[in-house]
Amino acid sequence: MPLSLDTYRLLGRSGLRVSPLALGTATFGTEWGWGAGQDDARKLFDLYVERGGNFIDTAATYTDGSSERMLGEFTRHNRDSLVLATKYTTQRRPGDPNSGGAHRKSLLASVEASLRRLHTDYIDLLFLHVWDFATPVEEILRGMDDLVRQGKVLYVAMSNAPAWEISRMQAIADLRGWSPLIALQIEYSLINRGAERDLIPMARAMGLGVTPYSPLGGGVLSGKYSRADLTATGAGSGESNRKSFNAGLGMVTERTLAIADVVREVAAEVERTPAQVALAWTLQNPAVTAPVIGARTPGQLSGNLGALEVGFAADQLARLDKASAIDLGYPHDLLASDHIRTVTAGDLKIETRR
Repeated sequence: MPLSLDTYRLLGRSGLRVSPLALGTATFGTEWGWGAGQDDARKLFDLYVERGGNFIDTAATYTDGSSERMLGEFTRHNRDSLVLATKYTTQRRPGDPNSGGAHRKSLLASVEASLRRLHTDYIDLLFLHVWDFATPVEEILRGMDDLVRQGKVLYVAMSNAPAWEISRMQAIADLRGWSPLIALQIEYSLINRGAERDLIPMARAMGLGVTPYSPLGGGVLSGKYSRADLTATGAGSGESNRKSFNAGLGMVTERTLAIADVVREVAAEVERTPAQVALAWTLQNPAVTAPVIGARTPGQLSGNLGALEVGFAADQLARLDKASAIDLGYPHDLLASDHIRTVTAGDLKIETRR
């Protein structure tokens, strides 16, 4: 059944209603060598909101703070109608060890700075951006809970952290009556399905709505890369810089290009763009609430929104799954084996869900 931006969904185990695609704003600003200037960013924002979208994703250090500053201007007249999500932990001042990290000092200072840039007195959803392997989980949770009790943050969430740490945090929050985590932001796409090992099953069990970022695999799944990019270095334009950046992250390989080929084939069959097919695939996962989509132009954004109308035949989903399948590894492969199922269940027919 086709969706639209105003087909709102509950985010995790909460009553918060959000659109099925979130507007990512890491492209708001040109400080990183690519992205949209003030006027173009405003067009992207207006297009998304006019279509019924209400879920906006940013971070304290996106484009050196320009993303939040622009959103502060854009949301002056409709702030309460929107769900603004931002993040903390990435370093805000080079050379200052306490301007980044998950600890209380970084948390409070980052949130106060975000509130000023966003011209608001509350943040709807605050993500811990990157796990630092140093801060005790009790310090993080208590700091987040303090902000919720103060009304400066309404809901809290996690991103880029180990599944076992997140599940432990959720259990501690439940036991101590602190604010629960309601969402998980992870990299997830047809070229990176690693989250299916532990993070996504954990999110479903713990009541976290998943908001995947990079659902187009850095643009690989949109068809903008070819075999020539396997050796190209890229220079000059912002687009070339972005392509070089993604290639340097290892997103452009023979494997990922082969997956993109299958995406292109399916797109031709359903008469949609490869980007729409790749985005629509993420929405097939019941754990996914709202993929985060970014764009530099209104045309790109409008095209991405078309993913909400894409439907698949069973054989098309099977081909996409086969092309992008990963080895889940131990203990998942062992526990899924017929031998282990026989040992634990005998002749009983038991349906299991992950």
